Amino acid sequence: MEVKRRTAKTLVGKLSSVSEQTRTESLCELRLMSKNDPETRTLIAEAGAIPYLSEILYSPSAIAQENATATLLNISISSREPLMSTRGLLDALSHALRNPASPSTAQSAAATLFSLLTVDTYRPIIGSKRDILYALIDIIRNPNSHPRSIKDALKALFGISLYPLNRATVIELGAVPALFSLVVKDGRLGVVEDATAVIAQLAGCEEAGDAFRKVSGVGVLVDLLDLSTGSSARTKENAVSGLLNMVQCGKKDVGEYVKEMAYIVCNGISDVADNGSSKGKNKANELLKLIDGASGMSRSQEMQPDTENLENGRWSWSNSSV
Repeated sequence: MEVKRRTAKTLVGKLSSVSEQTRTESLCELRLMSKNDPETRTLIAEAGAIPYLSEILYSPSAIAQENATATLLNISISSREPLMSTRGLLDALSHALRNPASPSTAQSAAATLFSLLTVDTYRPIIGSKRDILYALIDIIRNPNSHPRSIKDALKALFGISLYPLNRATVIELGAVPALFSLVVKDGRLGVVEDATAVIAQLAGCEEAGDAFRKVSGVGVLVDLLDLSTGSSARTKENAVSGLLNMVQCGKKDVGEYVKEMAYIVCNGISDVADNGSSKGKNKANELLKLIDGASGMSRSQEMQPDTENLENGRWSWSNSSV
């Protein structure tokens, strides 16, 4: 361990070199170390690398940006507190999102944010950075964005939206039209699933009613539950969660409208209740219970309320080093 500590300290020291070649070589080695040896991630952070890596995110060099963001992502998997306690780190990640020298820079920056957002207490801090939110939204609505960048941006927006007070801001900055555009026009299975996961979170605030109405969002979620559309199981569960959240968190008129629309696809909701994950079944049964109260369906005897918050919902992503 002591050898690794000395190696990390030596490499970090080279980040201050006047030689660009020396700095670049050190960056590449730090990236590989942090990727291949999890034990070194904390050692690299303790050696003082994070302020240097943050500064390098402003570099116009694609190689420098790529290696710096990748190293920050790798460190964040094992050692998140040093990143969040480094002054200017979030601003540097925001810059990398808005001015990436290459697609992989934006991907690693967004993935780093999502890694940090797995810590509850960091969600309001990151969510208060409107430039970060806007940069993520800009990625998902830009048709020229790399598919991997879109997926990583969606995951970061999901993490941000887990904190209820962030949802209104995400909606205000224009996320809803961009998200539903992905669902309707993109067609790639993973993207649709990830986009509907974010939509389901945003549905859990009062502001979602007007925003969803402008893009016929409730109709889109209902269509996803139509058995003839062939939506994936996860997409269907996300659609159920979104509709349920709108009923529970929206204004009364919004809730009534959602229940009327959801009645059209009772068979699709019942399919989730019968064949979904345990959380999906709970949410579907709760939605059916609410519809039953409004339209006289016959399943209420079988239903069990969902006692789990959407914040604990399923998200199929694992931290992976790069």
